[in-house]
Amino acid sequence: MSRVFSIEVAKDYFNFASAHFLIFPDGQREPLHGHNYQVSVALEGEIDHAGVVLDFITFKPLVKQVCDALDHRTLIQTESPVIKVRKRSKEIEVLYKKQRIVLPKRDVILLPLVNTSTELLAEHVANQIRRQVRKQFPHARIRTMEVKVEEARGQRGIFRGEF
Repeated sequence: MSRVFSIEVAKDYFNFASAHFLIFPDGQREPLHGHNYQVSVALEGEIDHAGVVLDFITFKPLVKQVCDALDHRTLIQTESPVIKVRKRSKEIEVLYKKQRIVLPKRDVILLPLVNTSTELLAEHVANQIRRQVRKQFPHARIRTMEVKVEEARGQRGIFRGEF
């Protein structure tokens, strides 16, 4: 009989409040707006000699740190084919068609994404968590990860992938 083990963390403090805009499939840009995002993370893998996939006590601060890095920022997608991002010493300029958005550099996080959808934000969060887990828990034997990013109650993007 096969045994499968996983953990999931979904704390109220796994959140970030960020502004963003999407570029829709027809190329139109939605207005800049914000969400109070909630994050949950599930990891599946082998249990260690103590009988755990990963220790909750040491894993939760890592997830919070990833969320905190996105908090109170404007998230800008740098891989979109229809926007151009210019970095200046104190500001970020976003060009879309004939529109120009200028933001203080300290208020912006440039993300290597084609869009700032919840699905792609979930993948970004997963990549950050994967990097930190591999660094802090090199002996963990995790196979898969699922990250959910909720932008409104009952409305979330989900990323599932190999660890």
